[in-house]
Parts: sequence; structure tokens; C-alpha cells
Amino acid sequence: MNIQRINLHLVSDATGETLNAIARATTAQFEQAQIAYHRWSLIRTRFQLHRVLEGIEHEPGPVLSTLVDRALRADLETTCRRLNVSIVNVLDPVMNLLQDYIGEQASARPGRQYVLNADYFQRIDAMHYVLAHDDGQSQPGLAEADVVLVGVSRSSKTPTCFYLANRGIKAANVPLVPNLPEPPGLDDVQCPVIGLTLESHALIDIRRHRLRLIGSATAGGVVRANSTDYVDEEAVKAELLWARRFCTRRGWPVIDVTRRSIEETAATVLQLMEAWHERRRAAAAPKPA
Repeated sequence: MNIQRINLHLVSDATGETLNAIARATTAQFEQAQIAYHRWSLIRTRFQLHRVLEGIEHEPGPVLSTLVDRALRADLETTCRRLNVSIVNVLDPVMNLLQDYIGEQASARPGRQYVLNADYFQRIDAMHYVLAHDDGQSQPGLAEADVVLVGVSRSSKTPTCFYLANRGIKAANVPLVPNLPEPPGLDDVQCPVIGLTLESHALIDIRRHRLRLIGSATAGGVVRANSTDYVDEEAVKAELLWARRFCTRRGWPVIDVTRRSIEETAATVLQLMEAWHERRRAAAAPKPA
């Protein structure tokens, strides 16, 4: 298999998150290419753009851009034509569609999606909430949650909660541990409760890696990977079965995260949250006479 190496330049007048997401989604489809990413963010002046143009000339390759300033775009496009480098302004198709539909010219002001508005502060508030309610902390605060994730140790509850917080969602997570008293307050929350689970072999691998990290951080530096029920195969299978039955008895949906990324898990959580609210709205709607 011949591996082709290409330079891919991502030029943004804001944080570059949009281009990073597009690049990840598209380059993942090419198995025979080695991509060297060149990320140029917060490009808002000619002086800053000059550094970008020098970089493209030094290491030529296709350019993806979200620049909205017309003068900067013109300079970038002129340089790309001179170097015979392809460039795509990725926002143009959507921007043109909306301009035609709305009948209003776009303002071409960079970074407008990052204003400090109510949505921004909602995300910050959600981040603080996740920190305060991670791993079963602050049980009385569950009443404020938009969603509660439950599951055994190392089932991706915390990273999923942080991802949801970036969407402005207050997500608490509560560990499920066999042979301990049931976590208080879960049956009384007025929000969806969703279980996370995964296959036993995957969970054991994750836990062994965790134990090795803990061991390397101690003075002795050694942790015996099979010295505890935490990674014993039969014990882990029993733990997962108990947790799934715990959720099933309460009618809580369960997501298997074994082959899901955090993003995919969060997307499924959002779908289940919407379904939960739809059922609540349908139950509250007046019945026809």
C-alpha cells in the first residue's frame, strides 16, 4: 500500500473548530493518505495572513478556509492561484444559501459565533455543574440536572458529561457499585436517567490501563493487574449484569459504549433526552373529549 503524504492547511479567523471538525470527518475516509495538518487560527490582519502565506508556499498543499474578511480572502486566493494550490472556502455554500433564503447580506464579521451571550454563560454554568456533580458528588444537586448518567466505574460517564456540558447541558453522573447501598435520590430526579455499559473485555482493558497509571504514579511503581476483583473477568461480568438489571428495573435506557466515541455516546444521550421530553409533553397534553 502506497502511503501518500499531503499538507492540509486550515485557515480560520476564529478558533478553527469548524475546520478541525470538517477535516476530521473527511480525512478519516482516506486510508492511503498521511495528512500533515497546518492549523492557522485567529487570522484577522494582513500581518497574520502573511505568516500563513509563507507557510503555504514553504509546504504547499490544499487549503480549507473559513475567512470571512473579503480583503484577506482575496489575498489568500491570489497566493493559492499563484502556487497552483487548491482552496475551498467551506462556509460559502451555506452562507450563499442562507443569504438567498433570508434576503440579507451576511455581515462578514469574524468570530461572531463566540460572543459572550446567554448561551455562552449557560455552557460555563454547565461545566461548573459537571465538576461539582462528578462521580456521585453533591447528591442534593441532582434536582438541577438536565440528565443523569449512571454506570459502573470507567464506563465513560465523566468525559460524556463534560462533552454534554459544552452543549450547555447540566449532566451529573453517579457510579453504580454492587454490594453498596443504592445511590440516593435517583428515583426522585425530574430528568432522564441513562445507563452506560460496555463489554466486559473492553472494560477490563480500560481498568488495567488505569491500574498501571496509578501504579506508575506511586513510589513502588508496580500494580498487579489481576490482584483485584476490579479486573477479574467473572467479577466484572457479574458487575455489568447487576448494573444493567439495576437500570432495567427502573425503566432507564442503557447505551452500550463499547464501540462508540464520546461524541457518538453524547449524541445518543441527546436523542434519548428528547424522547423523554416528548413522552412528558404527550402525557401532559389535554386528552380530546
